[in-house]
Amino acid sequence: MPEISPALYRAGEGEPLVLIHGFTATWRCWLPVLGELVPRFEVIAPTLHGHDGGSPLPPSDHPHSISRAADFLEEHLDQLGVGTAHLAGNSLGGALALELAKRGRARSVVGISPAGGIRPDDTAAALKVIKVFSRMQSTTARSLKVLPKVMARPGLRRIALRDVMTRGHQVPAAEAIGLARSSVRCEIVEDVYTVIRNGESHLTDLDQIDVPTLITWGSKDRILPIDSFSPRLRAEIKDVQFRVHPGIGHTPMWDDPGLIATTIGDWASAAATTPQAPAPAAGDPEAAATA
Repeated sequence: MPEISPALYRAGEGEPLVLIHGFTATWRCWLPVLGELVPRFEVIAPTLHGHDGGSPLPPSDHPHSISRAADFLEEHLDQLGVGTAHLAGNSLGGALALELAKRGRARSVVGISPAGGIRPDDTAAALKVIKVFSRMQSTTARSLKVLPKVMARPGLRRIALRDVMTRGHQVPAAEAIGLARSSVRCEIVEDVYTVIRNGESHLTDLDQIDVPTLITWGSKDRILPIDSFSPRLRAEIKDVQFRVHPGIGHTPMWDDPGLIATTIGDWASAAATTPQAPAPAAGDPEAAATA
């Protein structure tokens, strides 16, 4: 039977596919792609610890690093009876997918604008991430009372969500309100800022990933700009494939649901039936965007 709660979405049959959301989001960011993926896989989409609807964080003197977040996610997957799985993650979720792949938990990986690729010495890019998220958080917190009126109008939804997607008008008003409210209920915001300020937000040992890995990026990503956050991933992950999707943003599931669902589903299916991920065929439009 399907399971749907604030903490978890689980439905479908077949090979397991874990969808991992980004920083300040919840599993509901995957709603646009579930209809295409559930008929093909057993889809497991948890809300991460410390996020709205997820399990609270236990007390700790250490900030919520990518490694610590991966520990909690691994424990959650163990509790759900999920061993290895195809992993697809966006932003922080992409970083967690790559981290779990290093630990042997992945059958394949799709990272959508994944975090973790920043160069350790790129202080300017790191501080810019904090600046963007701080602005979004403060603006949302000040606007909570008027959110229903703002999100009721497609044009205003597009403006309100412009930092995270390019086609925010396509998000239903109720989902847009929920997305905004969940972002300011996230418990790990200051922890993440501390990790970023300390220069500890980058993934290490990327060469240990040995499963088919696809990294995709929206050309209009305003949060993790492609030029600053993708080069290390492209250089350090063995046999990685890389695609740029024109016109979409950092969290593109609402921007182009069909593209994102097909990208995830086809990559996982190919990995399930072949030992290595296939390269784009000659003349394939995707090949021109693959480096």
